[in-house]
Amino acid sequence: MTITTDLLIGADSRPGTLGEVRAVEAASGAPLAPAFGGATLDDLERACALADAAFDAYRAVSLEERALFLEAIAQNILDVGDVLIERAMLETGLPRPRLEGERGRTVGQLRLFAQVVRDGGFLDLRIDPALPERKPLPRPDLRLRNVPLGPVAVFGASNFPLAFSVAGGDTASALAAGCPVIVKAHSAHPGTSQLVGKAVQKAVADRGLPQGVFSLLYDSGRKVGQGLVADHRVKAVGFTGSRAGGTAFMKIAAERAEPIPVYAEMSSINPVILFPAALAARGAQIGTAFAAALSLGAGQFCTNPGLVLALEGPGLEDFLAAAATAITGLPSATMLTPGILAAYNSGVEILACHSAVKEVARGQADGALKGRAALFTTTAADFLAHHDLQAEVFGAASLVVRCATVEDLTRVLESLEGQLTAALHIDEADYPAARQFIPMLERKVGRILVNGFGTGVEVCHAMVHGGPFPATADGRSTSVGTLAIARFLRPVSYQDLPDALLPPELKGAGAAGLPKRLDGKLQA
Repeated sequence: MTITTDLLIGADSRPGTLGEVRAVEAASGAPLAPAFGGATLDDLERACALADAAFDAYRAVSLEERALFLEAIAQNILDVGDVLIERAMLETGLPRPRLEGERGRTVGQLRLFAQVVRDGGFLDLRIDPALPERKPLPRPDLRLRNVPLGPVAVFGASNFPLAFSVAGGDTASALAAGCPVIVKAHSAHPGTSQLVGKAVQKAVADRGLPQGVFSLLYDSGRKVGQGLVADHRVKAVGFTGSRAGGTAFMKIAAERAEPIPVYAEMSSINPVILFPAALAARGAQIGTAFAAALSLGAGQFCTNPGLVLALEGPGLEDFLAAAATAITGLPSATMLTPGILAAYNSGVEILACHSAVKEVARGQADGALKGRAALFTTTAADFLAHHDLQAEVFGAASLVVRCATVEDLTRVLESLEGQLTAALHIDEADYPAARQFIPMLERKVGRILVNGFGTGVEVCHAMVHGGPFPATADGRSTSVGTLAIARFLRPVSYQDLPDALLPPELKGAGAAGLPKRLDGKLQA
């Protein structure tokens, strides 16, 4: 499969004519060919009209056909072959093993959602048969299922060019729910986006689905992305990116005549809490592991451990010494884009120059276009006095907050905004103290983990990758795991409809083989 400069609008491939979108080689900053033309508002209109026209037909296809479609996308992505990995390496600076693993995750989550569709549990079928003899009032026949919301706008993420991009988790879960998808490609990796987009477009054609089920647009400015969120035919938005970008889309969506949900993953510093017994027993070991987690992928993960909280003591000094030794020896790392590198360097320098912050260690400086890992400390009192110390620095930088007492630690945790993760490092002697913090953490984060770090998000049924604002726009949802499909569904109840008018899953006693709740009792 070759890279062209075309927009993918339904079944059509056409050059964009508004401005230019050009990737740069992450390692050198050199422009990459070809230049992609941005979409016009007419292109946006065409994509939205096709998605709207395709919605009812697509949501009506059988669950088996929908599952086969998802599996076809997965296979088509694999069939693109090495050209996909090579292009993504150029555009992102990420190494081959990381991108091959990410391709596996992308394919795996598409296949996982195919299983979810076949299972049918996401429909949440409920049947409460009529009780005409019930006193004092009879009960009508009531039946419920989940239905898809409608066309969904998905915005590709910078740090996951495959797994959170054109055919990533947002797209996979929306398509699984029965929603057409319009993707706005990330401007940093247009070539990678197009290769994957063609794989999706081919699956639409090969499975005989309406062409508007999928479109891919490039935006040379902001008008197309903003217009996509504002378009009345779009019923939900999936976004991974900056807090400024996410809140801007939330504002547009809220001000529409028909407001819609924006599922935006935005900002998180993912506190790591070091408890005394664990620190005393293995402070140095935790420090070395922390440095490895902090620097993984140049720290360009939304679950990166950007904040560490610990009680003062010898164990904390062991942790800091080991972490400093490991960080000092780390080579600098290529970051995703020059813009991300510039923002990272700016954030690190703000911490380095902050009157309430002390520098602990920096990684090696061996490349002008590379980011150096950095570790800093502050006190609980200073952290509470300077709200700006909560700002996310996207990259391999972290701040350790020294807490003199448990009360200090509690106040610091209470001051935090919503987070994706919180990690507790504990030994058995720490269990009583840790137990007291769990209710507070449940209010603050989407995932609580023990003796590890938040990097490495498993794609499975029990995963939550979300959290209270500003970690995500809606803390009731997740963007990873099978529960992600719920973002693009809503319940509809049918009262006293004749059997002939009911959807197939709700006719009679309900479709055989699909899980349901019949008269309040769960049926396997």
